[in-house]
Amino acid sequence: MAAERREPSQGRRGWRTIVHWFGMACLMVAAGFVGYIGWSLWGTGLQTAEAQERLRSEFRQVIETPAPVDPAQAPDRVPLGDAYAQIEIPAIDVNFMVVQGTSYEDLKDGPGHYPDTADPWDDTGRVAIAGHRTTYQAPFFDLEGLATGDVITLRTRYGTYGYEVDEVFVIPAEGSGRVLTQTPRPTLVLTTCNPKYSSSERLIVTARRDETA
Repeated sequence: MAAERREPSQGRRGWRTIVHWFGMACLMVAAGFVGYIGWSLWGTGLQTAEAQERLRSEFRQVIETPAPVDPAQAPDRVPLGDAYAQIEIPAIDVNFMVVQGTSYEDLKDGPGHYPDTADPWDDTGRVAIAGHRTTYQAPFFDLEGLATGDVITLRTRYGTYGYEVDEVFVIPAEGSGRVLTQTPRPTLVLTTCNPKYSSSERLIVTARRDETA
């Protein structure tokens, strides 16, 4: 005689349904998280690539337009959001257009120049440039790889300026604004988050302008 089939109890069916939908929810959350990470690390680069192409086009037009021979005749400030300079750091394979401004939106386009700091064509002061390290094409991803004596070049409408790295160091994020303090001699500072994939600290590179160039 065949054994009588017993149907799962109402309570057991309910728990199976809960476990099933809980598992589905976990999968959806995981997929969303992976998608978010993918967009943050790679997808944002597409936006920056498009902005960089626009800035390069703007920059080409600017340098082809006659500019004052004397940098002292330069306007007080390049407009926010415009192409400010081209930065090249051969030691870490960096070649990016720098935008004027360091707001969240500005830095989506590439490294940004702090508007209240010096310009490369000034006789004194510190030029300060910030850049992302892990998103938006991560222009300063390998910044810690720089060493004393490495060359940084800034190309601008008013000339090309070379700098030599003199220090690379890490400081807490709180109070890091002190590196923007202006200097008697023409200098440069690059800032980015540290460690990679975090923002608890700031990685700082300082450089002095090469006056023999």
